[in-house]
Order: sequence, then C-alpha cells, then structure tokens
Amino acid sequence: MIDTEFFNQLNRFSLMVRKRVSSVYAGSRRAVLQGRGIEIVGYREYMPGDDIRTIDWRVYGRTEKLYIRKFEEEKNVTTHILLDSSKSMDFSSLSSGMTKFEYAAMLACGFGYLVARENEKFAISTFAETIDITPPKRGRGYLLHTIDRLNQHKLQGNTRFDECTRQYEKMIRSKSLVIIISDFLTDLDSIRAGLYMLAPNDLIVISVFDPAEYDLTIEGDAKLHDMETGEIRKTYISPKLKEDYKKMADLHFGGIRETCMHVGADFFSFGTDRSIFDAFLETVRAR
Repeated sequence: MIDTEFFNQLNRFSLMVRKRVSSVYAGSRRAVLQGRGIEIVGYREYMPGDDIRTIDWRVYGRTEKLYIRKFEEEKNVTTHILLDSSKSMDFSSLSSGMTKFEYAAMLACGFGYLVARENEKFAISTFAETIDITPPKRGRGYLLHTIDRLNQHKLQGNTRFDECTRQYEKMIRSKSLVIIISDFLTDLDSIRAGLYMLAPNDLIVISVFDPAEYDLTIEGDAKLHDMETGEIRKTYISPKLKEDYKKMADLHFGGIRETCMHVGADFFSFGTDRSIFDAFLETVRAR
C-alpha cells in the first residue's frame, strides 16, 4: 500500500524545472514573450501593429523614441510520470520493508502531489511490456484517484522500455517535465533508445533498487527465480561470481548515467531502504 503520510513533509519543497530549450515552458520556468505579463525584462523599438498599451512613455520622454516593454510571463507545464510496473518491481528483501514498486509509486505520487499543489496538470502512467497511458489532469482529487488505482495495480510481465516510451512520446503535446521511475533491469540499448526519444523534454530519470539486489548478499548453493519469466535456475554463488556481478551492474547503470548526461537528463538512484523524504530532498536540491 502507498503511504501518503510523507506528503506533509513535502510542503516545504517545490519542484524546480530548468528551462533547457527556447520553447514556451512554464510552472517554475518562464518564457520571455512580447506583450502584457508579470515582470519587465527589456525593451525594443515600437513597430507598426504592436499593442500601444506596451509603449513606455517615460522612455519616450527621455529619448523621443517609441519603445515597447517586454515582459516575463509564466506558463503552465505538464508533468508526465512513467512508472515501471513490470514483475521485477515486485521484489523486496527482508531489510527493505517494501517492494520496489511500492517505493517507486510513493515517489511518483509525491511528485504528483507537488504538481497538484501548484494546480498544474500531471499524469502517472504505468508501463511494462505495454504502457497504460492516463491523460494529464489537475487537482488533488485526481491524485487520490491515481493512488487508489496504483494500490490495485497488478504487476506483471517484463519491460519493453523503448516500445513503451515510443508510444508515450506520441501523446506529449508540448515541451514537458517527464519523470521516469524504474529498476531499469532491462536491455541497455532499449533504455538508451527510450531516453533519446524523450530527450526534447525536461527529463528526470530515477533508478530504484533493493539493496539485496545490488550487494548480492546470498552465497553458496542458491535457487534463483526470475520474477518476470518464471524461470528457475540453480547455481553456486562464489565470491568471484559476486565480484563479476557487481562489475556488470556498475557497467549497466553507468551506461544509463552516461546516456542521461548526454541527453541532459537528471539521473538519481535510490535504494528502497532510503527514506522517501531524503530521496525528494536530494532530487529537489540537485535541481
């Protein structure tokens, strides 16, 4: 179940969004537009057809030339949150206390809460082999409905990251904030392709892992169960195998981090033993 008690702790935060392209952004981003707005950011000479209400007559009194004021105007931004709901997200160890999906869903709902508080549009869509696209809406009522939906959601299948992001990219109407939360335990080339497709947006990528997955605490004879395919494999986990496994994991997630740097995305990685509040603190401070 998704615990929403931490929402009160989030009230001190606001989700700061960088302006990475020259298109109209909004929320905490601002776009410089000609016309009436919020704050004067400059002047230019009057041209026939300009709104005469924007003429600065005090400047005319000093220069005897007509100049119009340019304003900084706030615009709304839509936040799209993509939440991994593949079967591998159902994993939890005794030390973590919650599944990866429960942790990831709390992060997703926390971002939704921050956006809803500003009365901006957001959507939380779940993905695995396919993506369940939900339309962006405003309001805390919509957030509560989303939480109920996620609490009832059944995790299944493996992850087709590139296909799911390809489907979702088609429905993004304007430059947006896109937050992807996943364990990213799928093909690296598929992840890279998906991130490049979403790169024109302001992109936050969050990797969620269980500490037992990364540290591989088990040793000796073991029976491993693939949660996505159902395959069971018996093996012997030696110190050398654990060392090789750690190197492969570092290489995989290093590739994701490198891709994020290349496309200008923010990358974060959180273990499920870390408090949700601390995860948000790191995310907001970094932005």
